[in-house]
Amino acid sequence: MPIDPAAFEAIQALALGFAFAGLLASGFEFVSERRASFSLLRTGDLLALACVPLVVFSAPFIILRNTVLGRRMERRPLLSVVAAAVIACVWSLLSGRLVLDLTQIVIGA
Repeated sequence: MPIDPAAFEAIQALALGFAFAGLLASGFEFVSERRASFSLLRTGDLLALACVPLVVFSAPFIILRNTVLGRRMERRPLLSVVAAAVIACVWSLLSGRLVLDLTQIVIGA
């Protein structure tokens, strides 16, 4: 059964979005010895402004990490886990599509 090219591109964008999010979050943690989180935006100074792209593109990873930890430690309801996973997937799809488009622009395809 052949897969629709649009569906293949969506799956590709979703996977790339999650991979890019994990790469950014892990790279930030490696360089700064601090976890990437939404609290980086609370400082209110230039650091918060500089962290906006990091948080925007690593958000799917941060959302899923926090959701898994919250489910394990706080026993959050399964419905909230599913809702967070859907939000992370949509966010990952959009950021992955943006990364794919920017990559195509850069390489001139």
